[in-house]
Amino acid sequence: MKKLLHVGPGHARLEHTTPGFNNGHWQELRLDIDPTVQPDILGSMTDMSQVNDQSVDAIFSSHNIEHLYPHEVPTALAEFVRVLADDGFCVITCPDLKSVCALVAEDKLTETAYDSPAGPIAPIDILYGHRNYMGAGNLFMAHRCGFTEKVLRGTLNACGFPWVATLVRPGAFDIWAVACKSAKTDEELKTLAREHFRV
Repeated sequence: MKKLLHVGPGHARLEHTTPGFNNGHWQELRLDIDPTVQPDILGSMTDMSQVNDQSVDAIFSSHNIEHLYPHEVPTALAEFVRVLADDGFCVITCPDLKSVCALVAEDKLTETAYDSPAGPIAPIDILYGHRNYMGAGNLFMAHRCGFTEKVLRGTLNACGFPWVATLVRPGAFDIWAVACKSAKTDEELKTLAREHFRV
């Protein structure tokens, strides 16, 4: 089986990733900084030293990269590059600041943008982190940086992922990216996107 490193999953499991990973062909390895979610590996995105070089085939990171400070993002992505096999890829999703800021510009900072399993989500939660979780003491949920589609793509390119496909979901206020270490044709990138992007 192929090996998937699930970075920052919280309580989520393989079935909460993407159809492309949830198909019986992937073995999941969960890495998280929060010991209460009982990860396979307790650690940070910026120091995945417990994961061997080129030892995983893919990485799934959903709404984690925005929890880093801007100067930490290249360090985390360098770790992604290091642990991925040569033909490996990562799927990253994070908030889309462009669509969120459109609501802020309409003076809707604290109005509900959408409902989630955790309750109503307002632009202030997307920008700075979920208020209820942080109010309960989980400061791991704080947001310390942010991305637009252009910035995320450029950051991935600059950090060792030359082949990147992205998708913005304005109604969901997020960006999806699939980023590859090795050369991919446009059709191969489109195939990965179809398998792993939620549309």
